[in-house]
Amino acid sequence: DGKSPVEAAERAVSRSGDRWGAVYSEGEYEELEDALDGRYTGVGLSARRERDGRIEVTRVRSGSPAAEAGIREGDRLRSVDGERVDGRPVTEVVSILRGDGEREPAGTAVRLGLERGTRAWTETVRRARLSTDPVTVRTLADGLTVVKVTSFTKGVGEQVREAAARVPSGAGVVLDLRGNSGGLVTEAVTAASAFLDGGLVATYDVDGDQRALHAEAGGDTARPLVALVDGGTMSAAELLTGALQDRGRAVVLGSRTFGKGSVQMPSRLPGGSVAELTVGHYRTPSGRGVDGAGITPDLEVDPADPAALARARTVLSGLGPTA
Repeated sequence: DGKSPVEAAERAVSRSGDRWGAVYSEGEYEELEDALDGRYTGVGLSARRERDGRIEVTRVRSGSPAAEAGIREGDRLRSVDGERVDGRPVTEVVSILRGDGEREPAGTAVRLGLERGTRAWTETVRRARLSTDPVTVRTLADGLTVVKVTSFTKGVGEQVREAAARVPSGAGVVLDLRGNSGGLVTEAVTAASAFLDGGLVATYDVDGDQRALHAEAGGDTARPLVALVDGGTMSAAELLTGALQDRGRAVVLGSRTFGKGSVQMPSRLPGGSVAELTVGHYRTPSGRGVDGAGITPDLEVDPADPAALARARTVLSGLGPTA
């Protein structure tokens, strides 16, 4: 019918009802691969949506365009390129900030509408090539260690293992997976190995062929552990959460996770484009399907409430020795 291979693939994906199927141009797929390697084009700020729908800057990467423009943690992001962002999902706002890898590469300008107290202003910054810091570790005043994992890009699993190993013996850990949109399943399995002594992490099928993922032996199975999740906890992060919950290794705290438990495989198309289509689904060690259902926490709390960490601390105190 005269359509290009890309157009034909996009139409096929649309008609298939494959929610997670997608067709990428060669440049878009390179951007995706870069993101999984921990590299991206952006302005260097992290954000969250408050209960009233406002988008608040939660972190500004040192040396980034946002930092050089004087943007600070706690600033309110009101608009991007003139479009208001209040009420939008944070993932959508971040996508707008990063732009399209082909049409809006590093060096292109983006106009940010900001607010700090009574001051409102517009700042124009230029996107740059940046690397992610997907794992951050902080020790709170009461000695509680929080390991925050924002995505499972390359190397993250080993970073989680190293972070857990540095925590004093017997001290509890909160594994904060709120807003973690997933990434590389192999990295989530490596992260699970920090807290499991081998054994099953998940099973999955690819076109009917059953396969299994196992943790490495030697993980710390005694350390008190809480996994903190929310509706933005997706995919590989749900796989990890389900494994820790089913294996009785962690108490899961927060709200029901997103519910993306499907497996996508890439296929190269003529001209260099790539189609990613769903070929199977993951299950937790007990056989629970995640797709469309998510992971229900053991203890439901508002994950956006600052008191969520205090609840985690209380739970940890009942699990055994801690700081």
